[in-house]
Amino acid sequence: MRLVLASSSPRRRDLLARIGVVPDRIEAPAIDESPRPRELPRLYALRLAEEKARAVARAGDEVVLAGDTTIALGRRILPPAETEDVQRDLLCLLSGRRHHCLSAVCLIGADGRARTRLADTIVTFKPLSAAEIDAYVAGGEGLGKAGGYAIQGHAEAFVRRLAGSHSGVIGLPLFETRALLLIAGIALG
Repeated sequence: MRLVLASSSPRRRDLLARIGVVPDRIEAPAIDESPRPRELPRLYALRLAEEKARAVARAGDEVVLAGDTTIALGRRILPPAETEDVQRDLLCLLSGRRHHCLSAVCLIGADGRARTRLADTIVTFKPLSAAEIDAYVAGGEGLGKAGGYAIQGHAEAFVRRLAGSHSGVIGLPLFETRALLLIAGIALG
């Protein structure tokens, strides 16, 4: 079996390497990531992971792996930080609070069947001062990221508590991903 990674994220490629997996092909999916009206965060993350996997063409000897990371504050789906103003607003919302990082993974097997898994990680941020938020935003590290932060960088110092999958917060829950790859017959290093 050949593995196709449906992602443009270098973090997902790096995370796969941690479990000894190198994709045979990488292709970025193009989908509409807008939440549906009243869509719950868990269902949203699972839907996006599956839509990303299905958006990439698959040959008969290929399996496709895709993921989605969604930050939720209660039932609210937080957007990626596309601008510094949005990032600042997101960090203000997360300051001193706990939130859920929902990391969904989908694998389309050789049989065309989609299998999905979800890691729900609870992340609690310390209260952030305006100066801390300004300094983090100025560094540019969280732009484009779900919730406006990258836990693998300077934002890790904001985390008071994390319960769940650290790799899921980075972008791909390795425990769940490994299980799906083994089911699909992908050899792990």
